[in-house]
Amino acid sequence: MSTRKNQLQAFEKLLNIMDELREKCPWDRKQTMESLRTLSIEEIYELSDAIIEKDSDEIKKELGDVFLHLVFYSKIASEKNQFDITDVLNSICDKLIRRHPHIYSSTKANTEEEVIKNWEQIKLKEGNSSVLSGVPSSLPAMVKAYRIQEKVKGVGFEFENKEQVFDKIQEEIEEFKNEENPIDREMEFGDILFSLINYGRFLGINSEDALERSNKKFINRFKQLELIVQQNNQNINNLTISELNTLWEKAKNK
Repeated sequence: MSTRKNQLQAFEKLLNIMDELREKCPWDRKQTMESLRTLSIEEIYELSDAIIEKDSDEIKKELGDVFLHLVFYSKIASEKNQFDITDVLNSICDKLIRRHPHIYSSTKANTEEEVIKNWEQIKLKEGNSSVLSGVPSSLPAMVKAYRIQEKVKGVGFEFENKEQVFDKIQEEIEEFKNEENPIDREMEFGDILFSLINYGRFLGINSEDALERSNKKFINRFKQLELIVQQNNQNINNLTISELNTLWEKAKNK
C-alpha cells in the first residue's frame, strides 16, 4: 500500500488534470452539474455491480470514475465562486468529527447501536425536522425501505427480535389474501415487501443486494437455457412450459 505522501500526490495529480481538462477539452468545458448528474448515477450503479461481483479491479476503476465526478462538481462550483474541493473536504471532516463524539469528545458509545442512536440525535440537534428527513425521496423503493428502517431503529423504533418481524410478515400476508379492493391489495402487497426487507435486515441481509444476486443468477440460468435450445436447433417460442421447465433444470445443473 502507498504512503500518505503518495496518496496526497495522486489526489493533487487528479486535481491538476481536472484543471487542464476544464480549460482545454471541449467536452469537459461544456459540462454542468446538471449534465453530469445522470452520468454520476450511472457510475454509482457500475460501482455497485462491481461490488456485487466482488471484482476488485473493476471496483478500483469505478471508484476512480466516482472520484473524478466529485472533483468535477467541485471544480464547476469553484468557477462560480460557490465552494471548492477544500470546502467540500473540510465540510465532511467537520461533520464526521461532530457526529462521532465518542471518538472526538467524552461521549460514550461502545456498540454499533449506541453510535447510530447518537448519530440520529445529533442530526436532530443540527436542525433536521425528522429522523427520516435525510432519506432521499428519489431512492429506489427497496433501498429507501431499508434506509427508513435503519433510521427509525436509531431512535429505538424497532422490533425486539426477528420472530416478531416474521409474525408481522405472516400478518401482512393474511391481510393481503383477505383484501379484495385492487388499490388496497397493492398497498397490502407493499406492506409484505416492507416486512420482508425488515426481516432480512434483522438477519444481516441487505435485500437490494440479495435481489440483485438472484437477478444475476436467473439471467445466467436463462441464458444457459437459451443456449441449450439453440444447441437442440429448437425455437424457444414453440416450446411448452413443461419443456421449458425441463430445460431450466438442465440449465441449473450446468
